[in-house]
Amino acid sequence: MNWSQLISNKRFGLEALHEIRKEDRTEFQRDYDRLIFSSPFRRLQNKTQVFPLPGSIFVHNRLTHSLEVSCVGRSLGNDAARLLLQKHPELSDSHLLEIGAIVSAACLAHDMGNPPFGHSGEKAIGTYFSEGKGLALKPLVAPAEWEDLTHFEGNANAFRLLTHQFRGRRPGGFVLTYSTLASIVKYPFSSQLAGNKQKFGFFLSEQEDYERIANELGITRLSEEGEPVRYARHPLVYLVEAADDICYQMMDIEDAHKLKILTSQETKELYSHFFTEERLKRIHKICQLVTDTNEQIAYLRSSAIGVLTKACVETFVEHEEEILSGTFQGPLIKQIAPPVRDAYKKCSETAFAKIYCAKDVLDIELAGYQVITTLVDLMIEAVRYPHKAYSQLLINRVSHQYDMQAPTLYGKIQAVLDYISGMTDVYALDLYRKINGNSLPAV
Repeated sequence: MNWSQLISNKRFGLEALHEIRKEDRTEFQRDYDRLIFSSPFRRLQNKTQVFPLPGSIFVHNRLTHSLEVSCVGRSLGNDAARLLLQKHPELSDSHLLEIGAIVSAACLAHDMGNPPFGHSGEKAIGTYFSEGKGLALKPLVAPAEWEDLTHFEGNANAFRLLTHQFRGRRPGGFVLTYSTLASIVKYPFSSQLAGNKQKFGFFLSEQEDYERIANELGITRLSEEGEPVRYARHPLVYLVEAADDICYQMMDIEDAHKLKILTSQETKELYSHFFTEERLKRIHKICQLVTDTNEQIAYLRSSAIGVLTKACVETFVEHEEEILSGTFQGPLIKQIAPPVRDAYKKCSETAFAKIYCAKDVLDIELAGYQVITTLVDLMIEAVRYPHKAYSQLLINRVSHQYDMQAPTLYGKIQAVLDYISGMTDVYALDLYRKINGNSLPAV
């Protein structure tokens, strides 16, 4: 793979107009702005990140998380571009300087396909088909389609949301640039290769779209003809992934402190592992200037993010040849230098031991499971038997953009999942309560 081809401002769905537009340097910024002003992005403000959305203490939701990831992604991209240009001065006239804008836009979009209630929403959809009532549908769809349903994945759904032509909408979905779209596909292979990890990059319905993007950008295809589709990652995926890894881990620690899951001492100690003794002395002097513990921890957290950002950029540039050849393995965060890598690992271990198993986190997962499973079951029943009176009541609530009358069962199910995954936590819970008669409209 080569940088000149990998970074393209051609727009998905507007290829015919590509030569007409001459404002080359603004196209990736247009991607960012288009995402910021979109309805699916706004709905992230009411979707769970890790903790239940609280009333009194402000912790992160999907929207604030995505904005923070985008900021870190911009820094990663800008710093990487600067170092890469030092290595490859011949690329000074290319779009290499736009890496920061591309990564920033891709980071904004990386969670837009996630259903309500965080990762428990993904699990609820997948297990509805693999373990629940949806198992009865297996003989009615093609094997590859069944793999999509049982491995339902937020990343693949994000790619669908951004590229699919919903009813009444324009071709190309959000009409983003090829490079931005390729940069959000963390797992560039079909659901047939997902295995037990539940991860893949695109549904069968969008496979040709991804192949078109990959061929345009010169992304290496790893699978042979006739095998399930697998590609190497677009190099900028590593920076998008690193921004996400940095933010969710560092911010989850801070949120856990605010919710008193971690003590102030535990939190400060976790962040302190990222710094040399000399740097830590300077940080302590700055922290002594303020008496607010939350402010001290926020400074430690921001400093730790800076250390991780620098380490990931250095690793990205150091392994550039492997990344371009498609042979680099794993995320950047696992390849950074040992002192910083060990500090990150300690944060991760603490999060799994004390945060992700906290009662409030598990409660929202349990509730989300029940809500999502019920809605999926009722809506699939409705699209399969639309002549029933109750089915009509449910279908009439659905926006016209979702094709509930698609010609195939797979298409109908996808329309249902498009509808449900686009819901906010509050909307899904409200609909669930109304369906169960627990919340009635005023009369």
